[in-house]
Amino acid sequence: MKRILLIEDDKIIINIIDFLLKKEGYETFIARDGNEGIEKIFSLEPDLIITDIMMPYRSGLEITAFSKKNYPNIPVIIVSALGKEEQTVIEAFKLGVDDFVTKPFNPTELILRVKRFFIEKETLSLYHI
Repeated sequence: MKRILLIEDDKIIINIIDFLLKKEGYETFIARDGNEGIEKIFSLEPDLIITDIMMPYRSGLEITAFSKKNYPNIPVIIVSALGKEEQTVIEAFKLGVDDFVTKPFNPTELILRVKRFFIEKETLSLYHI
């Protein structure tokens, strides 16, 4: 079972994403701020991270930087109310974020983006790339 870490301080958003992912059969873990997110990345080594940018203690940018430095093979998706043209989002891509979804998000689109990472990973491992 694929393990996904959700790092988000908005209770409504986290409950929606958690529900959607569990419905698809993923195992989810929740962190409600950046510090807890860093701790859970370290302890869980999840298969995928979904994080907001603006959170207490550590931002999604700090989460991305930590993850990509220490666990470069774990994909990171940012789900944020910031528009794609925002400088912060550009910085996230420079740090290595793998995907970006704007709030409010389409639930089907989010699930398809999540599935894409696992399909790509499985396809690459089939071909030993």
